[in-house]
Order: sequence, then C-alpha cells, then structure tokens
Amino acid sequence: MPPSRRELLAALAGAALTGCQASGGDGGGAGAAAPVRPAGSAPATTAPSAPATAAAPGDPAADAVPGSADPPPGAASRAEAVTRADLVSRYGQAEPTSWGFDGPGVLSRLPSADAAIALTFDACGGPQGNGYDEALIGFLRDRAVPATLFLNSRWIDANLPVFRALAADPLFEIANHGTRHCPLSVSGRSAYDIPGTRDVGEVVDEVTGNRAGLTELLGRPPRFFRSGTAYLDDVAARIVADLGERFAGFTVNGDGGATFTAGQVHTAVTAAGPGAIVLAHMNHPAAGTAAGIATAVPRLLDEGRRFVRLSDAVP
Repeated sequence: MPPSRRELLAALAGAALTGCQASGGDGGGAGAAAPVRPAGSAPATTAPSAPATAAAPGDPAADAVPGSADPPPGAASRAEAVTRADLVSRYGQAEPTSWGFDGPGVLSRLPSADAAIALTFDACGGPQGNGYDEALIGFLRDRAVPATLFLNSRWIDANLPVFRALAADPLFEIANHGTRHCPLSVSGRSAYDIPGTRDVGEVVDEVTGNRAGLTELLGRPPRFFRSGTAYLDDVAARIVADLGERFAGFTVNGDGGATFTAGQVHTAVTAAGPGAIVLAHMNHPAAGTAAGIATAVPRLLDEGRRFVRLSDAVP
C-alpha cells in the first residue's frame, strides 16, 4: 500500500473508538475495533487498570474447562485434557511482556501467498451491540462470498434463530468472539477504556464459556477465537493456544468499529492485499459496513482477488 493511502486509513481508523457499547459494570463491556495497523508496527500499549487476582490451583472454581475435549483439527493434543486449574497453575505467575494485536501464534494474515482475502465479521453483543446487519449478510449470500463470523455469547443469546440460519449456511464459518467481549489480559489491562480479563482464570472463562455454548449448538468446537477489541497479551495468547483455538487478529480494519461511512469502508477494504484478514462488524445495521462492502467486494473480484473462510486457508 502506498504510504499516503496507509496514512489515510490510519487517520480514519484513529478517529473510531468503539464498535459496540459497554454493557455496564460487568467487566465485559463490548469493545472497540482495533485501529488499522500499518505493516511492521509494534503492538500498542495501555496502562494497567486492575491488579491480577489469579485463582489458586486448588480453588473449587478451577474445574474442568467446558468444551475442552475434542479440539479442532490441528490443535495441540494437550488441549484434550487441559483444565482451568492446569492453566492457572501453569501461567498464574507469568508476567506478560506485550500488549496489543500481536502475540505468539496470532494469525494476522493468511499463510498462503495467492490472491485470497478473508472477510471476518464480529458480532459483539450487549445492550447496544445485539443488532443484525441483514443487508450485509444478504449481500454476501447473493454474491456467494464466504466469510468467518466471530460471534459473542450475548449476541447469540439475543439472536438465536439468526444464529441457527447462519450456522447452517456453508458460506459461513462460525468462530468464537468471547463470553463477555473482553480484551484478553492476565493482569487486568484495558483497551479503549474497556476492562480486560483480570487474571488467568478469567482469560480461560472468556474463551471457554462461549466455546461451550458454540460446541453444543454446532456439534463441534470453533477453531478460531478473537477477543473483544482484538487486544491480548502474550501470556493470554499462549492460553488460547493451549485451549486448542487459534487467535485470529487482522490485517485491515474494514469499518473502524462500525463507525466508518460507506466510502471509508470501501477505501479500507479495497486496500486489502493478497493474504489480508479484514475485520469488520455485522451487528450494526445502521453503520456504513454493508454499503461499503457491497462496493468493495466487486472491485476486489475484478482485480482478481478471491474470498475464503479462515478454515479454507489455515491448516
């Protein structure tokens, strides 16, 4: 991407803070889409907002991780038997060294070198985040464009009939967008003033609470996870991997947390190069996402790009 265009996209995204509104004092307020990340940039950092309060390994709450059996294809075999207590014991004293959009094992672009692009859409849930962008999904269906849908447990609860229809559609892959939509931290760090998980146990709960529900509804566990705001630290990244899921980051922020106009969405998405993972939202029907995607996708197809679900491109 030429520097001038990159700077334009960064400026557009920098003005956009939230994709879903906070849900109150539950510590799991829905969050902001991450800003466009220029290639090669370092992970962003924020100040800690709360001390870690890791549960002791013998705590009765540290029981078996819901849905941890039968990991997705390619997951580490240790995920078959891992428990919450195991992970608290393993990582409870670990000090994170990074905070941002990158970490061990984070998928920030597709591994293939061909023209494929992965469209991913978050549905964050919560009082201001339970909407459904029917026009966006309708466009994808009309044009037979596959996508990976990251769904939060609160959004699923509020839209169960829609969820079932999406899950039954082979165009779409369903992925895990967390239980309370928290940034993923083992030390209570926040992103965009949205409280993150406070310790290892809460990281585990954020991943596995929604995974258990998705496993029951889908008959199989999801392969991919993305935290609220897409923020995580390096210890949390290892925990996600130990749980048998792959943390999916992004290459291009497509809609600035559902704040971009249709023209801004078009500009951001058409800048996606081969192997890009585009992050946008499907829970704000009044945003410019659907209209921008509807003009950007045909442009990219004309340029020889093709679209895939994450599982189509990631072994």
